[in-house]
Amino acid sequence: MNKKIISRILTWIFIGAVLSVCLYIMANGLGLQPELDFGAGAYYYADIPDFDQYTEKARFQARLPYWVYLILFLAWGALMYAAWKWIDKK
Repeated sequence: MNKKIISRILTWIFIGAVLSVCLYIMANGLGLQPELDFGAGAYYYADIPDFDQYTEKARFQARLPYWVYLILFLAWGALMYAAWKWIDKK
């Protein structure tokens, strides 16, 4: 077997494993909090009112001003856009 066939087989095995794990997580409701039943939106923690009370507030302490994080986020987005444009040209 050549490398291309082995790579294709391993890719399909990986995809199958990921889908199986996703279905297992959804079927067993892993990650959901029973006291917060928001239906399908329960996985979107931003939609849950007062979600920050369920997380530890001391985990992330911002050391830089907010605008620095915003600039880094936008720069990352621009970099990824440029990367996808470059990949798309090939």
